[in-house]
Amino acid sequence: MDFGKLINDLNLKKQIVILIPFFFFTVFCSGQEQIYKTTEGRITFKSEAPLETIIASSSKLEGAIGNDDLSFAFLVPILSFNGFNNGLQRQHFYENYLEASKYPQASFTGKIIEFVDFSIPGTYNVRAKGQLKIHGRTKERIIKVELISTGTVITAKAQFMVPLMDHQIEVPKIVNQKIAQEIAVTIRASLSLTPKP
Repeated sequence: MDFGKLINDLNLKKQIVILIPFFFFTVFCSGQEQIYKTTEGRITFKSEAPLETIIASSSKLEGAIGNDDLSFAFLVPILSFNGFNNGLQRQHFYENYLEASKYPQASFTGKIIEFVDFSIPGTYNVRAKGQLKIHGRTKERIIKVELISTGTVITAKAQFMVPLMDHQIEVPKIVNQKIAQEIAVTIRASLSLTPKP
């Protein structure tokens, strides 16, 4: 099953809020293959600009990986990020930069390039190729990921950079010394094997 294509076919723009619970808990639990999933992964971003460093994180990262075809899907609600240096900064992040009312989630969907059998315990350094969607704009990315499997649990770790221009995130000139043009993103999630019915 091609989960990346399935997500595109579902027209996420207007239906994602309704379809995501169905997608993760029905499609991924259909019993057609072994699925590893999480609803409490952690994602952190860091902006290091000349005049200010901004750090925020969310523990609401949802995701799933199929062991058979190595398809994956991850998403995070924009309004779940906390941290920042003050409330006004957080408000600008939600309303002006990422426009959370229009684009409530960021997502990454695709397929792991290398062949891996997660039922075999071990550490796997792989490349995840897919569509990174932030601020309603999609960019194809290949992201290096460390996956540590016990056979029933996968720990996923990744670090990568996100250029604001890739997702048409505009920063006013008056604050361009306080917000970096490339944002460092760190992900850590534990995905547990979902038993077949």
